[in-house]
Amino acid sequence: MLRDEERARVDALVRSEPVLVELARRFGGAGFELALVGGPVRDALMGRLRQDWDLTTSARPEDIERLIAGWADAVWDVGREFGTIALRKGAADVEITTYRSDEYDLSSRKPQVRFGDSLIGDLSRRDFTVNAMALLLRTADGDDVQWDFVDPHGGLADLASQTLRTPVAAAISFGDDPLRMMRAARFVAQLEFKADPEVTAAIEAMADRLDIISAERVRDELVKLICSDHPVPGLRVLVETGLADRVLPELPALKLESDEHHRHKDVYEHSLTVLEQAIMLERLRDVPDAPDAVLRLAALLHDIGKPKTRRFQPGGTVTFHHHDVVGAKLARKRLRELRFSNDDVDDIARLVELHLRFHGYGAGEWTDSAVRRYVRDAGDQLERLHILTRADCTTRNQRKAARLQRTYDELEERIAVLAEQEELSALRPDLDGNQIMQILGIGAGREVGEAYKFLLELRLEKGPLGTDAATDALKAWWASRGT
Repeated sequence: MLRDEERARVDALVRSEPVLVELARRFGGAGFELALVGGPVRDALMGRLRQDWDLTTSARPEDIERLIAGWADAVWDVGREFGTIALRKGAADVEITTYRSDEYDLSSRKPQVRFGDSLIGDLSRRDFTVNAMALLLRTADGDDVQWDFVDPHGGLADLASQTLRTPVAAAISFGDDPLRMMRAARFVAQLEFKADPEVTAAIEAMADRLDIISAERVRDELVKLICSDHPVPGLRVLVETGLADRVLPELPALKLESDEHHRHKDVYEHSLTVLEQAIMLERLRDVPDAPDAVLRLAALLHDIGKPKTRRFQPGGTVTFHHHDVVGAKLARKRLRELRFSNDDVDDIARLVELHLRFHGYGAGEWTDSAVRRYVRDAGDQLERLHILTRADCTTRNQRKAARLQRTYDELEERIAVLAEQEELSALRPDLDGNQIMQILGIGAGREVGEAYKFLLELRLEKGPLGTDAATDALKAWWASRGT
């Protein structure tokens, strides 16, 4: 039974979108049921507003298209084989799906879709009880829309206790759709709920079933998890249930390693802390694309090269030489297997490879040339590298943390000064390829590239020279080659 405040929230949700009134009238007038279902209902009860609308109906896909034809501004086929038709009316985006009853074949990556005839049956096939609540819509006289709250699996009680349960036995639910195991971890992160023991036990027993799901769908769930406000609890679910062994095995591998800089915690805990601090800095620095999946994945994966590079030294010390380079290669391989875009793979791998570069800065002894090279190597990932490097400081020694903070502040200030003086965002030689060919009297070819590289190194070392000085340097270089 809904409390008065919950009823008011739900009523406000339904009445906030006039499109629902017309859809309820159209479907009800044709003898079909129509219900608002899943996330919009759950979030309304939690006091969160959403802009997307998920509806389910007794109408078949061809009936849905017929009922919205000529009324919707746009209609597209999201997945006819799954019974889903999408539409846009004004500013509202709506997905309408026929009642379903799905299950997976033991070796198939796609569900065997069976259309159902009842809302109760459709709700039983939903992933979790908090997503198996619905508002059955109907219209009365005039333009009013009425609704009945439908909750056959106790989703409202689970919402109150912040518990993630499945409508049917967890083993049956995850057997029907193994991707629901990834969703469990994602909802732990997004909703800040705890998974019911039956849910975690089923995931532990069935983690290998995730192998039948396509890499793209697994990737999408991982990105949704990592982009939640608090992803760490969800990542812990992945690791503790064994799902991470199927998705991101480099993460649980970190639990075995001791971080030489942070003896109070292992590299796994350190990496989770770095992720949390990167998210905090992402907000403080007002990152325009937040939540930033590239930054967050780089923070999570920045030390994955440590297990392969661990070496024990006399006296009990441990080293991880070149774990940045090894980690970049491992990250590139894993992200490609998960079908991330080439751009994302390159950006994350570059950040992993560069995350230690700042520590060569010492107490600020870098020359202007070294600062230019730092900017050049970071390229368009410089702001992300700033955040990652700062987030990588997890020491409990407050004096050391403050010193690192001051030193990096100084580095950013030096970069800003040089950027204002020299256009660091577009580091180029003082002469372009056409000028090189004209000055040296040569045509296009390998030698032009070598000359360009020489001038770029000169630019990095000495800063802007101007056309005359660059021309003199180029001629001297060319003469020294004996050409």
